[in-house]
Amino acid sequence: MGWTRRGILAGLLAGAAFPAAAEAPSVSPLPRRRGDGGETRQRIETAARLIAAAQLGGAVGCLVADAATGAVLEAEAADLGLPPASVMKALTAAYALDRLGAAHRFETRVLATGPVVGGVVQGDLLLVGGGDPVLDSDMLGDLAARLAAQGIRGVRGRYLAWGGALPALERIDAEQPEFVGYNPALAGLNLNFNRVNFEWARAAQGWKLTMDARAERFVPLVRMAEVQVVSRAQPLFRYEGGAAGDRWTVAAEALGKGGSRWLPVRHPAIYAGEVFQTLCAAQGVVLPDVAVAEVRPEGTVLAAHRSETLDVILRGMLKHSTNLTAEVAGLAASQAARLRVSALAMQEWARLRHGVSARIVDHSGLGGSSRISAADMVRALVGVQDGMLPGLLKPHGMRDGKGKLIEGHPVQVLAKTGTLNFVSSLAGYIQPPGGRRLAFAIFAADVPRRAALAEAERERPEGGEAWLKRARALQAQLVSRWAGLYA
Repeated sequence: MGWTRRGILAGLLAGAAFPAAAEAPSVSPLPRRRGDGGETRQRIETAARLIAAAQLGGAVGCLVADAATGAVLEAEAADLGLPPASVMKALTAAYALDRLGAAHRFETRVLATGPVVGGVVQGDLLLVGGGDPVLDSDMLGDLAARLAAQGIRGVRGRYLAWGGALPALERIDAEQPEFVGYNPALAGLNLNFNRVNFEWARAAQGWKLTMDARAERFVPLVRMAEVQVVSRAQPLFRYEGGAAGDRWTVAAEALGKGGSRWLPVRHPAIYAGEVFQTLCAAQGVVLPDVAVAEVRPEGTVLAAHRSETLDVILRGMLKHSTNLTAEVAGLAASQAARLRVSALAMQEWARLRHGVSARIVDHSGLGGSSRISAADMVRALVGVQDGMLPGLLKPHGMRDGKGKLIEGHPVQVLAKTGTLNFVSSLAGYIQPPGGRRLAFAIFAADVPRRAALAEAERERPEGGEAWLKRARALQAQLVSRWAGLYA
């Protein structure tokens, strides 16, 4: 009995195995064992030779299917669960769109608990976060200007910041180096992806050090984060804690003549509150030092900033692979009180909605213990291919055998990449002009090699760049092969 498209998608949603197309030889069922002979076997062995030639160690799983029907065209170790890295963000985007809707916006508000008399708030003034993952210093600067435009010049009571709209996380993944900017804290009030810019330069005696919350138009200095230069070789940075701010030390031997880097913020509400205080002062609005509000605030809205719509935010997340945006999107979609519970909610959604069997520990893929197979990733991509996700994915382009972009190639590749130490992944869609759309996933991981890394090796492990280069070349070869054979 042939498969209608409705029947195929129903089977996918129920968790059934991918069906094979009824007639076309190029989509014949994939044999479970070698030795079945024929054209399909030759194609499998050719893909296998590409994988073997990459010499990645560990394991590689891949699958390509007709995106409209779900019919499998080619696969290697496609049922093997491997770390997806940032490819998880594609699944998170689909989840957030399904649960929140593309028109969802995040709102950051300034509230007053009393009336404004003579330009002074007769009560407390509160900066209230709504979870906005892309709020930056320019947006806070504009919010401060709107307060000043109303004639507000000060506050009689306290100045509070509230970040309780989302659960507080000290950092996304505990196994990542503590000083990397892509692993910040998270709360319901986030600013500049919860990163602070540390800049240093040689001075006549010692070093000139600054910390700022820079955006395009505003560069407010930051007091709540401090760095002290110490005489040591390793580690490069060490977080020393702080009850109401971040204290770091940095190895003098590693600084050179000067430079800058983004450090993660561990107290997001205090960070955003202090930056807003500084930006308000520039507008003539004097606020006392910020304190953290412990309960959900109520009051009169004096000014508000609304984010772009969720689809725009997710397009940026998929382009720049921002971990904080992914975690905020997933937590906002689940409304769970903890990240692990939120990840389980998305895992259950993927199972019920798309028949996906996966282990999901976060929404960004930063945690290396998530597992999903190429078959399950493609199953999800097939399930959402009629929705918004394909149009939000970053154009990846066709690439040559070394992974270099081929300019002007007529075949379009829309995909999400993922990278961790000795983990590389790529998943998305291949769209030829006038041909059929393909959905594919390629996961490569040397999990034992990754697990053996000491903490000091995790930012730039020996052999990591060469391994990643070979993995990306393999991805380019497989995508080129599939586009030529099946599209």
